[in-house]
Amino acid sequence: MNVIEINKLSKYYGDVKGCKDVEFNVKEGEIFGFIGPNGAGKSTTIRTMLSLIYPTSGTVTIFGKDAIEFGPEVRKEIGYLPSEIFYYDKMKVIDLLKYSASFYDKDCNDRIYELSAIMELDLERKIQDLSYGNKKKVGIVQGLLHSPKLLILDEPTSGLDPLMQKRFFDLIREENKKGVTVLFSSHILNEVQQLCDRVAIIKDGEIISIQEIKTLQDDTYKRFTFKGENLNSNKFKIEGVSNLEQSDTLVTFLFKGDVNSIIAIAAKSKLTDVLVEEPTLEEIFMHYYE
Repeated sequence: MNVIEINKLSKYYGDVKGCKDVEFNVKEGEIFGFIGPNGAGKSTTIRTMLSLIYPTSGTVTIFGKDAIEFGPEVRKEIGYLPSEIFYYDKMKVIDLLKYSASFYDKDCNDRIYELSAIMELDLERKIQDLSYGNKKKVGIVQGLLHSPKLLILDEPTSGLDPLMQKRFFDLIREENKKGVTVLFSSHILNEVQQLCDRVAIIKDGEIISIQEIKTLQDDTYKRFTFKGENLNSNKFKIEGVSNLEQSDTLVTFLFKGDVNSIIAIAAKSKLTDVLVEEPTLEEIFMHYYE
């Protein structure tokens, strides 16, 4: 079953394209990555999905219901963390969270205190006294306090220190184990690599690839590093080689193809060391943008 189904979703601001013909599905219980650099159209797509802004064309179905027509009903089962957070500055954190909880037909008090303890959030401080990172913690607790069936996270870790990022990832994994579906939007590809099952790559408002994370990582790309005297990088300028660099006694590059052709070239050189590595997701990702 698909929790989210997006079909040819487009949003234009006058003549300016926010997103165009976006299509992807998110399966129940999946952690689905939505990646691209800032300005690629991630937030526009998400806000349109949630009917916070209205699409120019296309459809979004969430929990089997039209997300525009049944927006208020659908959103009761969604936890949303926007990329930018704005609150009532003079409210205490606990008052803000209880106010948020009042929109749901359930008692969220225990959940508020549980999540706040995990994220080390001081409930008695005023919003205006919080750092950006602590405001992000408020957003995380707010998004999870009603135990939603679907989490939509837009650049969720910005402002969090490494310890809090790890706690946040652990928290999302635990929610996912309970059956919660997650749409995780980020431009930090290492985060997506840690969490997600599949990923959609967006460029200039359009989806350019949807793949399993494992497929991306297990692609035939390899990173080669050769060390030796009098190495000539020009010898490695063959089809399939990219990101070719030479410095002192090192030649490094990415290669996609039959590795025997690289080995044949290397065999003619006097080498002192060879390193073959899996490329990072960042390096793989950049190939979709070239």
